Amino acid sequence: MKSVVIKGELRSSLGKKDAKKLRVEEKAPAVLYGGEQPIHFAVSFAELRQLVYTPSVYLIDLDIDGTVYKAIMQDIQWHPVEELVLHVDFLEIKDDKPVKINIPVKIEGFAKGLRKGGKLNSTLRRLSVRALAANLPDTINIDVTKLDIGQSIKVADLNIPGIELLDPKSNVIVGVGITRAARSAAGAMVDDDEEEEAAAEGAETSEASEE
Repeated sequence: MKSVVIKGELRSSLGKKDAKKLRVEEKAPAVLYGGEQPIHFAVSFAELRQLVYTPSVYLIDLDIDGTVYKAIMQDIQWHPVEELVLHVDFLEIKDDKPVKINIPVKIEGFAKGLRKGGKLNSTLRRLSVRALAANLPDTINIDVTKLDIGQSIKVADLNIPGIELLDPKSNVIVGVGITRAARSAAGAMVDDDEEEEAAAEGAETSEASEE
């Protein structure tokens, strides 16, 4: 998994008043969990942009006043109205300790069912996984080339070495459904076939009567 460097500074004081002051300075209060004790620090909005304005997930080299911790962003709280970060939680990770994280799903290939008028439906954009940091991928790639109309790929269909999938195995990740146009076309074909069969039966009955 790709990594980025985020710089922060230890907070000299805590509380709502100090947090409000930080936001005026375009900084967000943050906490690093996972160590012997939580570390409270501040991080600038500019530093956070590379984490929050992207679908990608990164391992973070969190530089707090010169001390670097390996971490992931665990949670972020936004202002309900303004585009403003209120608080960020980071989790320190260890090389020998599995970490739980959500990984983006990347769809690859052109499903067979799309050529028949089907529609590709992506249900899960991210998958929850548990793995060592060294085994975490940038994305979970899913090939849909063989999917026909009515077929899908579920969590249970995936087998990724070194990765434990945490979502329910019955959850559908991506599938090919039938569109109204395709359903109407299929219905029209059925009606045509029935008319042809009826006409053929009528012809046979007529010939039998003449005999």
